[in-house]
Amino acid sequence: MSAHAHHHDHGAHGHGHGHAHGHSHGHDHGPMSYGRAFVIGITLNIVFVAIEAGAGWMADSVALIADAGHNLSDVLGLFMAWGAYVLSKRPASERYTYGLRSSSIVAALLNAILLLVACGAIMLGAIERLIEPVQPEGGMMMAVAAAGIVVNLGTALLFLRGSHDLNIRGAFLHMMADAGVSAGVVVAGLLVVYTGLSWIDPLVSIVVVVVIVWGTWGLFRHSLTLALQGVPQGIDPAAVTTTLSALPGVAAVHHVHIWPVSTTDTALTAHLVMPEGADDAFLARSAATIKHDFGIGHSTFQVERGECADDPHHDAHCGDAG
Repeated sequence: MSAHAHHHDHGAHGHGHGHAHGHSHGHDHGPMSYGRAFVIGITLNIVFVAIEAGAGWMADSVALIADAGHNLSDVLGLFMAWGAYVLSKRPASERYTYGLRSSSIVAALLNAILLLVACGAIMLGAIERLIEPVQPEGGMMMAVAAAGIVVNLGTALLFLRGSHDLNIRGAFLHMMADAGVSAGVVVAGLLVVYTGLSWIDPLVSIVVVVVIVWGTWGLFRHSLTLALQGVPQGIDPAAVTTTLSALPGVAAVHHVHIWPVSTTDTALTAHLVMPEGADDAFLARSAATIKHDFGIGHSTFQVERGECADDPHHDAHCGDAG
């Protein structure tokens, strides 16, 4: 199997080239600014959750408590996103050869699951209130929820720039949704004050739940795909294979694998059948092409020569062909 091994070394070399410009951008301005954004966002929201939950209890408003629950789940989401962000910066080790970048995928998935669970709890509370109505204090609902709009919008703006990262985007979307939810609670408070109808409060909390589930479902599906090593959204595997097949000197392409290393990094391995062989320059150029066209930063190519190398089952009967 010397032909395989020898050419795979070349591939690793090409991988190095493709890799050199794989990480230089996108993260340089990151750690400091996001670290600060997370600290400010988490502190603001923890204080606000405590105030809002207390006010919801005092005002007998399940909508305020729902909003506080939603905000609390976002604080936990921010903690997870921050943890994943910090872990994803850790250098690779002997055991974790890609570093701990995939922790960002785990965090995004846990974040989505957590939000869906919180929704279930709020929905139960709202249904109880519909069955046994309680008159909430509309004025307090409005005042506290209005403060929530300010807190949430302010936090969302801290994460506006990092929307290329699934976790940072998750944090941004949650905060924007929270601002919308708080606006809904303000309207509910207004209606309660003017109409005196107590069922408006639990009804609004059910609407809040629907809004959260709607926003979280996409994050859940996307992060689950990444956790199961699926090809990330926005990359067409057929187009990647077509691009590889069109490279000069490539007769056939097989064993193409594309998988996420983290919420922002993608890796690729492929066997290229090249009767004339390939040099380092070809491998470097190919890795650069794949990075440019598809944003895949880690490409490893195994170059194979010989007649039957394009047979996917060639390993069984082809041996060291070439």
